Amino acid sequence: MLDTLATVRLLAIFPFFIAATLAAQTPDIIYFHGDILTGVGLHASGISTPQRVTALAITAGEITAVGSDAAILPLADRHTQKIDLHGAFAMPGFNDAHTHTASAGQQRLTVDLDNTTSLAEMLQRIKDYTAKAAPGEWILGGGWDHTKWASKTLPTRQDIDSVTVGHPAFLVRTDGHIAIANTAALAIASVTAKTPDPSGGKFDHDANGELTGIVREASARALIESHIPPPSAAVRRQALTIALDDAIAHGVTSIQDYSDWDDFLALEAMERDHQLHVRVSEWLTFNDPIALLKQHQAHHPLDDPMLHTGMLKGFMDGSLGSSTAAMIAPYSDDPTNSGIPRYDQAKLNAMTAERAADGFQIGFHAIGDRANAMALDAFAVAEGPRAGKTEQSIEKFVPNIRVMPPVPPAAPDTARFRIEHAQVLAPGDFERFAKLHIIASMQPSHLLTDMAWATDRIGPVRAKYAYAWKSMLDHGVTLAFGTDYPVESINPFRGLYSAITRQNEAGTQTFEPQEKLTLNEAIYAYTQGSAFAEYAEKKKGRLEPGFFADLIVLDRDITKASPQKILHTKVLRTVVGGNTVYTAQ
Repeated sequence: MLDTLATVRLLAIFPFFIAATLAAQTPDIIYFHGDILTGVGLHASGISTPQRVTALAITAGEITAVGSDAAILPLADRHTQKIDLHGAFAMPGFNDAHTHTASAGQQRLTVDLDNTTSLAEMLQRIKDYTAKAAPGEWILGGGWDHTKWASKTLPTRQDIDSVTVGHPAFLVRTDGHIAIANTAALAIASVTAKTPDPSGGKFDHDANGELTGIVREASARALIESHIPPPSAAVRRQALTIALDDAIAHGVTSIQDYSDWDDFLALEAMERDHQLHVRVSEWLTFNDPIALLKQHQAHHPLDDPMLHTGMLKGFMDGSLGSSTAAMIAPYSDDPTNSGIPRYDQAKLNAMTAERAADGFQIGFHAIGDRANAMALDAFAVAEGPRAGKTEQSIEKFVPNIRVMPPVPPAAPDTARFRIEHAQVLAPGDFERFAKLHIIASMQPSHLLTDMAWATDRIGPVRAKYAYAWKSMLDHGVTLAFGTDYPVESINPFRGLYSAITRQNEAGTQTFEPQEKLTLNEAIYAYTQGSAFAEYAEKKKGRLEPGFFADLIVLDRDITKASPQKILHTKVLRTVVGGNTVYTAQ
């Protein structure tokens, strides 16, 4: 088989010969007269300029040939569909490496509090929704973010009580790590001011010791959520359809997703009905018993290119926005708080090693520097047996100084352990990412929101090691980009803009500009890097023979556009497996 560099050189010299050789069958579809960025050479050693072609051929959902119009068009017969791109720019579809699509869709079906600019606007939306609700119905929703309000003040149960009379209410903050429950919801769950905080969670109290209604992290949320009627299968499917339609409208052709098992079953039903138009790798829950994980993994073919189960996801901590991210030192704006770690390190190490030994890929949500260190420690232990090591690595904290565990030799390629978010790191942990071959699955669009308050929250020293995409690349760490949808919009162009500018969308604030990426690096992380993170780098992320025909057509050439123009890019067409699944109206 020709290597990539040789293929590109031969294609330039003998385009018709190479195209004809690679196209073993008559194409079903040919796109021509385009400006197509194939992804070949985008981030490859020895090729200085990413490959561009004007045409490509598709057979049975895969790319079979790329090249000039003169090389590709003669491959057609009378059955081939020929699509003239009229000079438009096309590229591989985006692969969002971190989504929560069920939550995104359900938020749209309940009280959508995304982009509320004040508590008053939040309450008005809740009031409008409640007016149409059935008697006693739970008022659910999410998307609120108090850091975007002038007051910066968290809502209280009394605030929510004022607009939900007769209804229990539970409304989740945009990051999913805290929620506000009204008095009726707390009463149904028998949560009182005397209820002890569960491990890894917290109920906020006011100066008088009474509950404020703020519920922090999953273990505390679960005490209330267990009383909320679950959505029906039909509602789950409706929610997923809304979210996936949003994805394809923004040029996302693959997602790596964390939703409930019942949502996976809804996706499965959509696939059976030929209504699944985005490729989905659905994560399983790290905390579940291994027997259940194996049962879920065996439920659906792992080689299904449209839908399969993927890695195990665990949570080390919460979020910076909720001040629950686990930090080594206290928050700069709250010296009494260092966040909420969710695991005892020894237990985490044991669980990680056990699941890794059973062959599961593992990814840990880790935001704070302590949480990232905990995840790295656990991965080091899991890799110990593979590398012939027997040392146990338990993190220890001496006032503000970490005692690093031994680092094993380079991890075997089969592990592909991941850390999701990796927002704030201790300086020495970039090197540990590299030595352990940990994938940094990051979401550059988070910075668009967080830069308004991040330095105040973590201080100027830690800010230099926050959202540090270039430092990851400089240490040889694989980046995989996504959005954390619906925490941020699934729009990948916001992520590209953030990655190359590190400015807010208005262009009025810049955060640690030394961590900017080039556009090529950012596109690579959003396509080929995210494909590598899900073991799909031989089928996704490039438009070349043998790869899935997952491509998008845009209203501009983003490689030649200004950052602001990139931010406002529109998708004209989204193609998955050769099928057009979205066209702009």
